[in-house]
Amino acid sequence: MKRLSIFIYGALCYAATLVTFAYTFLFLGNLGLPRTLDSEGSATLPGALLIDVALVVLFGLQHSLMARPGFKRRWTRIVPEAAERSTYMLFSCVALLALFIAWQPLGGTVWEASTPLARRLIYGLYSLGWVILLLASFLINHFDLFGLRQVWLQLRGQSYRPLPFGTPLLYRVVRHPIYVGWLLIFWAAPTMTAAHLVFALATSAYILVAIRLEERDLIEAHPEYANYRERVPMLVPSLRRPTADTTRVATGV
Repeated sequence: MKRLSIFIYGALCYAATLVTFAYTFLFLGNLGLPRTLDSEGSATLPGALLIDVALVVLFGLQHSLMARPGFKRRWTRIVPEAAERSTYMLFSCVALLALFIAWQPLGGTVWEASTPLARRLIYGLYSLGWVILLLASFLINHFDLFGLRQVWLQLRGQSYRPLPFGTPLLYRVVRHPIYVGWLLIFWAAPTMTAAHLVFALATSAYILVAIRLEERDLIEAHPEYANYRERVPMLVPSLRRPTADTTRVATGV
């Protein structure tokens, strides 16, 4: 019964993640919601700016601290180890939805695409960001990344084994294609308001910090990652052809 309960919990967390992703797509793209990232401003500028930055910082702290190995070791004394990733995703959903609900539009336009063609092209880049994000997640095992593989294995009574280090497809071009997708999503805005610019700058800064923390953990878990980091660009593809060392799939630890 405990195994089934953990699996149901993980499945519900995964469903909540999908719903949050769908809402994020609409909220950031200003699509079909009564209140979005670029809604008209209603609060005073200093107060709204302070709230918006605090919301991004809060999300960043949750997203990074709960991903650290030291936190996971302590956290799994409270939650079942198989449910740790699912719980991480659930807390991420809560933090992200709190950001959307409490977000304070600032008003003011930084730039705006002036023609229908330009708007379609920018929305195309926005959609491309989501495609890259989802594709990159499936390349490294989408269901492990979102916690569903862990609860499925424990339901079947099988021990969880971490995935081996590998560099499939997009990971041969840049080390962090998921973050590349997010950056496209954040910046591809046909209408860039002051609030959207604050959001894009703050989240981009968070990504740069998160990469440093993540790569430190990856080197500890996969020593071969140090060589991979030297050979493959972080976010911007290189014009040089990758060498054999960057295209191989590692055997793991």
